[in-house]
Amino acid sequence: MPSDIQQLKRRTPRQARSEDRHASVLDAAAELIAEIGYDAATMTAIAERAGSSIGAVYQYFRNKEEIARALREQYAEEMAQRWARLEEEAARLTLEELVHRLFDLMIDFMAARPAYIPLLSAPLNYQRSADARMRLREHFARIFQQKKPGLRAERAYLIANVTLQLVKGLNPLYAQSKAADRKLLVQEFKAVVTAYLTLSLSD
Repeated sequence: MPSDIQQLKRRTPRQARSEDRHASVLDAAAELIAEIGYDAATMTAIAERAGSSIGAVYQYFRNKEEIARALREQYAEEMAQRWARLEEEAARLTLEELVHRLFDLMIDFMAARPAYIPLLSAPLNYQRSADARMRLREHFARIFQQKKPGLRAERAYLIANVTLQLVKGLNPLYAQSKAADRKLLVQEFKAVVTAYLTLSLSD
C-alpha cells in the first residue's frame, strides 16, 4: 500500500491548483470591486473576470458576501502585518515619526489595495477574531513601552487600544472624501494621534 507521504505528494499538486483558483477568484473580485463598486459586482462578473465558470466559483464561495468577507480578512491580516513590523522600527523613530509612519503605512496599503475602500462600506457582518485583535494591540503596547520605559502593561494596552481606534477612525472619512481632501484629512488625524500619545506617554 502507498505510504502516507506518497499520498500527500500526489495530493499536493491538486491542492496547489485549488489554492491558485481560490486566490484567482479573490483577485478577480478585488479588481472588479475596485472598478465598479461592491454593489455592482456580481458572482457572474467575478467568474468571468477570473476566467472560471460560475459553478467553479460557487465551489469556493456561497455568495458575494462570503467573497467580500474573505477579502476583508485578507486585507486585515496584511495591514496587521505592516503595523506589527513597526515594532522593529519604533526604537529609532521619534513619537511624531512613529505616528507619521503608522498612517503612511495605512495610506500606502489603501493605494495598493483599491478594493479596500469600497469594501469598507459594504454591508458585511465582519469582525476580526478576538485573538487577532489582541495580538495587534499587544504589538502597539510594546511599542509604547519602548517609548516610555516603566510604562505598566495595563496602561500600555489601554493606550494601544485607544490609538488603534483613532487610527481606524480615518477609514470611513477617507473613503467618503474626495481625493483632493484626503491629504488634509490625514494630516488632521496625525495631529490628533500625536497629541494624544504625547500626553499619554508623558504623564
